[in-house]
Amino acid sequence: MKRKHPASFHHTSLISLTLISSLIAPYAVIAAPPRTPDKTVNCDMLVVGGGLSGVASAYEGLLAGRTVCLTEITDWLGGQISAQGTSALDERPTQRAKLYYSRGYLELRKRIERKYGKLNPGDCWVSDSCFMPKDGHQILSSMLKDAAKQGKGKLQWFPNTVIKELNLSSNGKIINSAIAIQHQPAPNAPPLNTFTLSQSIQDAYAYLNSSRFTKTIIRLAPKQAQKGNIPNWYIVDASETGEIIGLADVPYRLGIDARSYLEPSSSSATNDPYCTQGFTYTFAMEATKEPQPQTMPPFYMQYSPYYSYELKRLASFPLVFTYRRILSPKKGEETKFGGVTFTAPTPGDISMQNWTWGNDYRPGTAKDNLIYTRDQLKATGQLNPGGWMGGLRVETLRRGEENAFGYYYWLTAGTTDSQLGNGVKQQHTNNRFLSGLNSPMGTAHGLSKYPYMREGRRIIGRPSWGAPEGFSIWEVDISRRNYDDEYYRTTLSPAEYRRLKATLSGLEALSVLSGQQRPENVARRTRSTIFADAIGIGHYAIDFHPCMVKSPPEAPGNQERPGERRGAGQAYPFQIALRAMIPQKIDNLLVGGKSIATSHIAAAAYRVHSFEWSAGAAAGTTVAFALKNNIAPYQLVDDLPKPEPQLLKLQQLLKKNGNPTAFPDTSIFNQNWEDWK
Repeated sequence: MKRKHPASFHHTSLISLTLISSLIAPYAVIAAPPRTPDKTVNCDMLVVGGGLSGVASAYEGLLAGRTVCLTEITDWLGGQISAQGTSALDERPTQRAKLYYSRGYLELRKRIERKYGKLNPGDCWVSDSCFMPKDGHQILSSMLKDAAKQGKGKLQWFPNTVIKELNLSSNGKIINSAIAIQHQPAPNAPPLNTFTLSQSIQDAYAYLNSSRFTKTIIRLAPKQAQKGNIPNWYIVDASETGEIIGLADVPYRLGIDARSYLEPSSSSATNDPYCTQGFTYTFAMEATKEPQPQTMPPFYMQYSPYYSYELKRLASFPLVFTYRRILSPKKGEETKFGGVTFTAPTPGDISMQNWTWGNDYRPGTAKDNLIYTRDQLKATGQLNPGGWMGGLRVETLRRGEENAFGYYYWLTAGTTDSQLGNGVKQQHTNNRFLSGLNSPMGTAHGLSKYPYMREGRRIIGRPSWGAPEGFSIWEVDISRRNYDDEYYRTTLSPAEYRRLKATLSGLEALSVLSGQQRPENVARRTRSTIFADAIGIGHYAIDFHPCMVKSPPEAPGNQERPGERRGAGQAYPFQIALRAMIPQKIDNLLVGGKSIATSHIAAAAYRVHSFEWSAGAAAGTTVAFALKNNIAPYQLVDDLPKPEPQLLKLQQLLKKNGNPTAFPDTSIFNQNWEDWK
């Protein structure tokens, strides 16, 4: 059977996108008054966000026999592996070799392999599994159906749906209900996924119907009215940016944390909420036998000063193409560049692009940050009743989209390189940009339906033992870094450096703090922090895509924020603490995915595929456990470090269900983690 090629990206589509963007009048930040809900849907748990964490929450909830409402702004399940286009599983070699993952993640990998007859149909070199985004969505859809059947649960799936408002109890501790807006194409309007996110997101959050969308207003609520103080339903924020924690206005952090003994590699002495990791609009391109016309986008010259291979050892088009190749029907010849061995591209190969000095967009100032801070949300009216519009700067989304389109042109027809200079970049016109509703990204324009988000709002957990200002997982909890380096001795004050060494010294902490032992004489522990309330696991390097210094990011001569990569490097296998998932103020809200209570540096490791699944599985299991045992999640940890019998039962349930809470041989006495690469 001959495979049909999706439509190629061309100049007229660029012009139409630009014109549409300029002609659409921006919506008022304060939306129209709410309409009466068209219907009410009842559930045990409302999961906001259909990414891997949200799907994992729903998966475990369904297996536990619960009714799950699952909302997602796009029409695809899977987040990173589908709607965001990064369908290349980020995994560490040791964890992958031992297949030490949550049961649902293992099932996902198994079904990918079953779908293609092999785990890596793209023959990419960044991962053991690169595949087509649409297939990620379809596999997860079938997994949820099977989980509902097996566990006798019920799934209420709401694609193209956003949460607009939350109704809180009089004391503010319980979310009584949520108002959602679901959109479908209006009569005679183009189909969904015709417009980029920047062109449609404000319409998606507006109550009124438009020329583009017809809206259905849905009230999501528990099956029974709240009685007493123990929640009778739960909301899991599994969104990509911490959207519900922003809307609910619970305490959270955004961007860089101030340098301290807990975050010693921070690039700033003070908090900086504007510098988050870069976001990426991915796209797919196909290698062709013959050269293809490559038309320069009208905005290309604005972004061209940014693009680069970055390093000499990466300055190879075949290397970049195969890095995240998601389909390779015919195996090419084996080749090598920069120490990497890979098979050369052949006509028909499809590559997904996700490159730091390419389609990454990396704003870092108050003028262009993507995720609005609390002050910015207040200033734009988004914390007023009915004012929520998603909490993102639409103009920055638009620029990220243009930057991605420009990067494709640079890859195929560009001859400049911002970091390596002239004479490095060659043209490679035997490629086509894949767009169209049947293309790998499933959009008419060819970009991912939603950008790949590396960092969002991060909650501050509740005050607890050892964390009087609120629980969080910090750099020192996971990093393998050698803090004997002169930088830390001179940058931190003597008192801060002593606290750093004490924190890392385990049983000798008191003697260091008291001054009985000098900090430099104490051997540091060689493992991550062990949490008594661990309910999930993760392992990945601390991996940074730093923000840029000047605005806009593509400004000529712009540089990454100095010192941001200092915290990057290897991490020990780590745990997910239940306290990191429980926000302050609200008792029936749990956080899964990237918005758990981590620091800016720790978040750079707590963001990849298997972690998201483990965090989501933990959230879904915790909700089912809390409902069954009539106990609130915060009550499972409020007496730590004293024994918590109910917490122990939850941890035993997770392990019984195939959701690990610790890596093999995790113990304060085990200091040998050198084999966990």
